[in-house]
Amino acid sequence: MLKIGVPSKGRLMEKTFDWFGARGVTMRQTGAEREYSGAVDGIDGVELVMLSAGEIPRELSAGRIHLGVTGSDLVRDKLADWAQQVAELAPLGFGHADLIIAVPACWIDVDTIDDLDAAAAGFRAAHGFRLRIATKYHRLVREFLTAQGVADYQLVDSQGATEGTVKNLTAEAVADITSSGETLRANHLKILSDGLIHQSQATLFAARNADWSQARAVLDRLTTKLGLPAATL
Repeated sequence: MLKIGVPSKGRLMEKTFDWFGARGVTMRQTGAEREYSGAVDGIDGVELVMLSAGEIPRELSAGRIHLGVTGSDLVRDKLADWAQQVAELAPLGFGHADLIIAVPACWIDVDTIDDLDAAAAGFRAAHGFRLRIATKYHRLVREFLTAQGVADYQLVDSQGATEGTVKNLTAEAVADITSSGETLRANHLKILSDGLIHQSQATLFAARNADWSQARAVLDRLTTKLGLPAATL
C-alpha cells in the first residue's frame, strides 16, 4: 500500500483534490469533516492520509508516508539537507507565495540586503543588541542571510501575525510568506528589492527513506496515470 499525505483542510486540500482529479485520480474525504480520513478512487493500492501541511515534511522524512503534497517552503525549512530526504516529483501550480524580507517603509535608506547589513551593524552599535527579524522560517532565512554575508541580526520566532511584530516593537524587520503584499503594506512594511528568499508552491514529494518494497509498483502506475516522469529515489 502506498500512503500519500495531503493537506487536511482549506484551499490547499481542495486544490490538491482538483489536481489529482483532473488526472483521473479522485480523492475525497470520508466520515465527518473533522475526522481527517479519506479515500482514493481511480487507482488501486493508494491510501490517503490527511495531515496538516506543516506535518507532511516530518512524515516524509520519517518514511511514514511515501508521497506528500505540501509547500516547497515548508520542506526546505523543516528538513535539513531536504534533497537527501525527499525527491521533488512535480510542482502542482497552486499555493504560490514568496518568502521575503521586509523592513519598515520609513527606512528610506534601506532598499537592499547590503543596506540591511549596514543598518544592522549600526543598530547593534546604537542599541547594544542585534537587529531582530521575526519569522517562522528559521532555516531558510538563516541560510539566505549567511550566503549574503549578513551577521548582525537575531531571529525571533513568530508563528502568526508576523507582519505586526514591527508595529508591536518585538522586531525591527520580518521574513514571511506573502502572495499579494497587501498585509505588508497595511503594516507599513516594504520588501527589499533583492529580499526574495524562496518562491514557494504546492509540490508533490516522495520520501527517499520510506519502505518502497511493496509500494514501488504502485508509484510507477500512479506517476504514469498522472503523466509524470518515473520517480528516481
